[in-house]
Amino acid sequence: MAEIHGVAGEWARVKGTVAGLWPMFLGTFAAGFTLSVACFRSVGWGATLFAVSLIGIGIALYRGLRHVERFFKGARGEERVAGILHALSDRYHVFNDFIAGSSHVDHVVVGPAGVFAVETKNWKGVVTIEEGRILIDGQLPTRSPLDQVLREARQVKTALARSGWTGPVTPILAFASDTFKAHIAELQGAVVINASDLAKSFETDRVVIPPTELERLVSLMANT
Repeated sequence: MAEIHGVAGEWARVKGTVAGLWPMFLGTFAAGFTLSVACFRSVGWGATLFAVSLIGIGIALYRGLRHVERFFKGARGEERVAGILHALSDRYHVFNDFIAGSSHVDHVVVGPAGVFAVETKNWKGVVTIEEGRILIDGQLPTRSPLDQVLREARQVKTALARSGWTGPVTPILAFASDTFKAHIAELQGAVVINASDLAKSFETDRVVIPPTELERLVSLMANT
């Protein structure tokens, strides 16, 4: 089994909860303010504003919970991928929620075959590559996952260089839902792959990082 560092999906859950529910907290503050207006200034206006605030809180809660669920769905995808990566041989180390620059990279895998920045997507629709672009059910996603994983790989490389290790970082875009039609492909230097195909992709005797250098790199990352 690979050695695991960090908790998969932790940042997604924290970020989703804060981003999804802060409007409700703001609405609660507004409700408290309007209630004070009703008590000390104008009962009519205060009561009206308080009622509006309660409606706003209800809407914010409904939308916020839907937003939180999207992040939690992503976290569940990260957990699935982390479980698959955990099953790699003991020559590998998996850093979940690795902080590199301004990004929390879902997983950074380090082993004899090199360093890999893994971005996980837990999409329901069918994923295809057409004309060099990643589509979901034939449509462009709101944000390009390819741009994201390429950026994160660069940030991991920069973070490791600052710690004293220079070397390539391979970007991997993994679909936890296994909905990528081609199963595995290469696009702009990134590996696009279904989560179920990850394990066999790391089954290689290729050695890019010698054992002593690998030990030093893992130590640097653990203290980053």
